[in-house]
Amino acid sequence: MRKRLFGTLLGALLATAAATAPTVTAAPAAIDFSGTVALSNCSGSLVKLPGAATSGPALVLTNGHCYEGGFLNPGQVLVNKSSSRSFTLLSSTGGNKATLRATKVAYATMTDTDITLYQLNTTYDAIRSSYGISPLEISTAHPTQGTAIKVVSGYWKRIYTCNIDGFVYRLKEGDWTWKDSIRYTPSCNTIGGTSGSPIEDPSGKLIGINNTGNEDGERCTENNPCEVDQNGNTTVHEGTNYGEETYLLAGCMTGSTVDLTKAGCALPKP
Repeated sequence: MRKRLFGTLLGALLATAAATAPTVTAAPAAIDFSGTVALSNCSGSLVKLPGAATSGPALVLTNGHCYEGGFLNPGQVLVNKSSSRSFTLLSSTGGNKATLRATKVAYATMTDTDITLYQLNTTYDAIRSSYGISPLEISTAHPTQGTAIKVVSGYWKRIYTCNIDGFVYRLKEGDWTWKDSIRYTPSCNTIGGTSGSPIEDPSGKLIGINNTGNEDGERCTENNPCEVDQNGNTTVHEGTNYGEETYLLAGCMTGSTVDLTKAGCALPKP
């Protein structure tokens, strides 16, 4: 998981960032840093379901492993847990626009997927009125292989450009297993701090969030996820990076509210 570079290696990473940063293809005008946020050690985005009321409480999405309480255990699910975490809202060019604050963790898990969804103490309308920033719209459809994508990191203020290479039946990393993960083509060579970055399709809709990559070629260890197919065969792809789909959120929410009892909701439950 991409967060781990911010432990003992933080100083070295910051000192060498300019020398080691990957070459990034410029994003088209339609996709920039609008709607993205930076948080401690991770990236994220201001998000909204299609049709949700803009007068409702705004939401920020990042990885489950970016939760401020540390990595969640396999099988653990948090719902409506109090939080006062802050987020730096970015302008279209990546400048610091405002500080947003959570009131609670609406939902978080590292089981089957890797997400934390925060509810804020303000509304989409208020954010747009004060800062001119609109949320990213969560796609309700499963993403498609070959789609051109942008991975937009609020922490590093960098945009990675590639395509969806395919989908992984099971992505296993340490004690955690994720289902139907997105595999990138090589040019999305994401680094530590890009965890939680929104994955946007050419229309700018949110189709996933960046979460991990195989750094050293190890097999199924932390920071070295492996792919497991439907027959149980395991493969390792050193240097390959991955994200988690977000369309499942649409089946488990009403407006800005998480509803795990909703018919068809496929997210893990407490």
